[in-house]
Amino acid sequence: MDSQLFADKHFEKFIETLNLKGITQFDYFVNWGKVFKNITPIEKELNLLNTAIGKEDIEAALFDILKTYPKTIKTVPTLLAIRDKSIEVLIDSTAFIYKNFDFNLKEVTDEKIHDVVNLLIESGFAELIKTKQIKSIPDYCIGVEVGLDSNGRKNRGGTSMEKLVESFVAIFCHEHNLAYLAQANAKKIKEVWGIDIAVDKSSRIIDFVIKKDAQLFFIECNFYGGGGSKLKSTATEYIEMSRFWQAQEVTFIWVTDGKGWLKTKNPLKDYFERNNILLNIEMLKDDYLGKILFPNNLIK
Repeated sequence: MDSQLFADKHFEKFIETLNLKGITQFDYFVNWGKVFKNITPIEKELNLLNTAIGKEDIEAALFDILKTYPKTIKTVPTLLAIRDKSIEVLIDSTAFIYKNFDFNLKEVTDEKIHDVVNLLIESGFAELIKTKQIKSIPDYCIGVEVGLDSNGRKNRGGTSMEKLVESFVAIFCHEHNLAYLAQANAKKIKEVWGIDIAVDKSSRIIDFVIKKDAQLFFIECNFYGGGGSKLKSTATEYIEMSRFWQAQEVTFIWVTDGKGWLKTKNPLKDYFERNNILLNIEMLKDDYLGKILFPNNLIK
């Protein structure tokens, strides 16, 4: 690889061409498939609970529904926007007394039903359906699932970067008749190419591996739209990772982007100044993979 790649102007270009707008695509917002996958199995029970809406004696109405149709108990975590099948609630903060609420259906007793109804009352949910502030429990639960799914956006953001980088890797490898693997571990590399590599931990998965003749190129990618300590720790981790792969004559390429790096330049520059390869999305567009794998092509 040409030493010119490590010149100061390379790092300057990296910073100047950082993607400041983000890589949000249409599939980032809500995973509707996951939402309805969670709603469909309890749809019948949610409709049964609908009959309690507007009832003056909401406690009696809920008890009657849960006792007559015990399977409605399994909807409670969704009603309260949690994933747990049982929870411990602190009911006395002075004596630190906890009450367990179990939503499993192994044994349904009147006492258990009373506990669940009390939870719905004390949590405020029962009042919402009594006063018709919630007019449709199935629709309300779809909203809950959308909210819970928003926690998955961080992972979808990472997946978006991987999809974006793979689009460049796939085209590049096709044009140059090279093979590549996505989400590869040591076992997969051995099975496909018969090449043994040592790993720093058994769970290590490399985002992309390109094979050129007997040479392997490992690519890790991430996108940081915001700052934080994670950026510094990632840069530190990748310094060690690059050293580990280089010791096995594997070329390590870090593709990262996002405006988060504008306020965290020092750890990034530390990684770069140790003769490590650093690219962003704009550089992929400018065929820097070609400059790395085919070093006779000089940077202009």
